[in-house]
Amino acid sequence: MSIVARVRRRIPTIIAVIALFSIWEAWVRIGHVPSTMIPAPSEIAQATIEVWPTLGPAAAVTTYEGVTGFLFAVLLGILIGIGLYCSRVFNAAFYPLLAAAQTMPLISIAPLFLIWFGFETEGKIVITAVFGLFPVAVQTVRGLEAVPQFYEDVALTCGATRVWTLWHVKLRVAARQIYGGIRVTAAYIFATASTAEYLGARKGLGIWLQAAYNSFRTPLIFSATFTIIAMTCLLLIAVNISERVLLGPVGEDTDPDADQ
Repeated sequence: MSIVARVRRRIPTIIAVIALFSIWEAWVRIGHVPSTMIPAPSEIAQATIEVWPTLGPAAAVTTYEGVTGFLFAVLLGILIGIGLYCSRVFNAAFYPLLAAAQTMPLISIAPLFLIWFGFETEGKIVITAVFGLFPVAVQTVRGLEAVPQFYEDVALTCGATRVWTLWHVKLRVAARQIYGGIRVTAAYIFATASTAEYLGARKGLGIWLQAAYNSFRTPLIFSATFTIIAMTCLLLIAVNISERVLLGPVGEDTDPDADQ
């Protein structure tokens, strides 16, 4: 797909965002809504510029925690997913535990990580990795299970081992679905890191948000929120770029004989 075509696909999104912020700005200005309740987008932008000397470093800490935890989540998620696919015993023993771990609210286990790791960044990295690996593991299992049997049959017929076939054939075919899990993880990794910081940390966007809330500075709360959204968008763009570089455009995976 050309760059022009990609830009055209985003035009409705851009128009919708501009319209949303315009209506928001007009509603606050015309309705004389107090900034302590809902600030106008212009007020949020001005506040963000004014506090960036402190907001920027806080965002950098959360970015480090989120990206590091994300990378660990992807690596461990793929390895766990392969283990769940290859071993029925491992699947029966650990898949329910893995699913149960994802149902626990962050607020219930964050105090344990504070006890174990203190207020340092390492604990936040572990939390983000633990909460982020489940989608990757699940999509890895589902992707491997969806690989047609003839891929393995052809590879084995050509003299490949089952281990080689798993790593070089099945994972390659399942990679698109695995990337689906990676996107899900990327979508909330910074929100998880910020929440973990909010519950107990020395620095980061979570602590910055807590300070803004305690001082009733609503525009700053929105500033931190939009910063987290921007960081998430950048991470998702990086994931999409890596998928395109490693796997090529989506259309290249289409079976040319599928419609015949």
